[in-house]
Parts: sequence; structure tokens; C-alpha cells
Amino acid sequence: MLKPKALRSGDRLAVVAPASGFDRSEFELGLAELRALGFDPVYDEDVFARLGYVAGEASQRAEAFRKAWRDPDIAGLVGARGGYGSVQLLPWLPPDELRLNPKVFLGYSDLTSVLVHLTTGCGVVGFHGPTVIGRLAKGEAAYDRESLERVTMMAKPAGEFAPDGLETVNSGEATGTLLGGTLTQLVASLGTPYAFAPQKPFLLFVDEVGERPYRLDRMLTQLRLGGVLAAASAVIWGELPSCDEPTGCPTARATAADLLADFRGPVVFGFPSGHTRRAALTLPLGVRARLIADDRPRLIFEEAAVS
Repeated sequence: MLKPKALRSGDRLAVVAPASGFDRSEFELGLAELRALGFDPVYDEDVFARLGYVAGEASQRAEAFRKAWRDPDIAGLVGARGGYGSVQLLPWLPPDELRLNPKVFLGYSDLTSVLVHLTTGCGVVGFHGPTVIGRLAKGEAAYDRESLERVTMMAKPAGEFAPDGLETVNSGEATGTLLGGTLTQLVASLGTPYAFAPQKPFLLFVDEVGERPYRLDRMLTQLRLGGVLAAASAVIWGELPSCDEPTGCPTARATAADLLADFRGPVVFGFPSGHTRRAALTLPLGVRARLIADDRPRLIFEEAAVS
């Protein structure tokens, strides 16, 4: 995997909008938080474009992404928000160009489409971390500053992540490249030239929000039938907020356990990255890690994410 250069205080970060539009006041709050982190956020006026439910024409959004990626004065890119639309950019994001000058790209939710393209399509490390809207705009109550800095600013293995509330579902230990993101986008990629098709061994991270248990079942079953699950050596579920049945039964936690009852490797539930009601941890995708699922489940990064 190709690694971007470590971010440093004072670096210019381009804010891009690969998916949906956003509220201008929240945008300004998110920029203020990036400045509080020591960065210099910059953006083109095209970031405010609107076309129905997306932030402008796909070609326009892709060109803004490519322009920032090519700019030697830009150290990294941060997604404005998720929503929908990132998948539309993929035909305009050539792998050779992205591999030529790897940079930090931060995002989650719908931006999983871009993260999958970077990691499994281009061989570039990506970062499942806060977007400007929703996370950074709400300050440190909504994102974990320490993990963000640890994985993007330090050229050494990030070490152990053992967040409170992480539960062992299937015990065991496994090592592999951490990959994944929002389940909806992982499944939507299958059957396309940009399919989520990791090589063994890999640790599958699964995030989601607002999807009822039968939908989680349908999507994970598709990953199973598509051969993706068979290639995974472990599964790390996010917190899956708002995914319980409205009646309270079954819960997302119970569904996640049932779906992987026969899985041969370790499984944990409740990792707070992406969609979480807590401060979201930033995860580097595309680097070697070890999952230990016992009475103190933990994820240990054995490889640096940046150079």
C-alpha cells in the first residue's frame, strides 16, 4: 500500500464535497475546528454547488477532488459530508493519478465509495475519519482528536485501540489489512469495476446507521454470497446506531451476532468510528492490524499509516 506523507501543523487541507450539499453555518464551524487542530482549510467556491440531492455535477465534484490531489501545496483532503453521490465520481478518478502522489483523505459514510476506490482499487491508504459537517462542526464531543492526530500525523504504528463498550462476539485473534466502511456502500460496489474485493488476509470493518436488522442481514448475506466474507479473517462491527427494530427486538447487536455465528474468525461489536453517538475514532484503512477478541477486545495497528 502507498502511504501519504504525515500531516503537520500548518498544512493546507482541501475541503471537498464528493457527495451531498450541506448547511453553510455548519461548514464554517467545521472549518474553525480544523483551524483549532492547527491546519489551514481551503476550498473552491464549487464546494457550495447544488444539483438536487448532490453537491453539483459529478464531473465538477471529481475535478475539484483531482485538482486538490494534484496540488503540491495541499497536504490532504477532507470530505465536507456524506449523504449520497460519492460513487458517481469514481469513473473520473484515475488510479494512476491517485497513486502518483498519495495524500491523506478523511471521510466516512457515503465517502466509503472513495475510500474503497483508494484502498482496494488504487492501493493507497485511506482514513475512516471525521467529515467537516456533523463531526468536526460539533467539536471534540463528536470526534476523537487523539486518534485523528495519531494516525495522520505520526509516521509510526498507531498501536492499540481499545475503546470502552467494545464487545467480543466471537473470541479469537487475527491479523490482516484493515479495510471496509459503511455496509451500504460496500455492497453497492459489487458487480462494478470499483468493487470491494480485498485480498486475503484482511480485517473487515463494518459501519452503518439507520438500517433495520433485515436490511443488515440482506447486505451481509450479499457480501457472503459474493465471496467477500470468506476472504475476511475477522469482522469489526461499528455501533450501528438506529439499526434496532422499532419494537426493540431484534437489536442490531443480536442480528450482528446471529449473522456471524458460524464465522471462523474473531468478531467484535461496538467500535466507535463513523456513525456513533460518541466521539468517533479515526481508523487508517489499508494498513496491517491485529484484532484480539477476548475479555478485553482491542485492535492493534502494527504498521504506520503515513510516511
